[in-house]
Amino acid sequence: MEVVPKPPSVKGPADMFTGDVWFDTIARGQPPARINVTTVRFTPGARTAWHAHTLGQTLFVTEGRGLVQSRNQPVVQIRAGDVVYAPDGEEHWHGAAPDHFMSHLSVTEGDAHWGAHVSDAEYLSGG
Repeated sequence: MEVVPKPPSVKGPADMFTGDVWFDTIARGQPPARINVTTVRFTPGARTAWHAHTLGQTLFVTEGRGLVQSRNQPVVQIRAGDVVYAPDGEEHWHGAAPDHFMSHLSVTEGDAHWGAHVSDAEYLSGG
């Protein structure tokens, strides 16, 4: 057994996020495991860019209100307690509602492939 001290919070990079987003790493799989578990905190209006994950992504909303969207689908509102699953290769984005903070646990395996930023028009179409 190994006890690993909590690493510092890390600000999400501007090329992958709009607004202020912060990460706290919970677990990084050691080969051959590939699981990654992270707490992600979004300020109001903050969001990811379009992206997809190899082997998918599961989000568990821990607090606040947010928005998610898969490419060519409507924007969906999410709240604390909701679980969102994006399958392997499905392009999507997620973030906080315009007037609420939102935090979620992100559980992934494999890599993320990042695309363009979500436009204000795309974001506001479901807020």
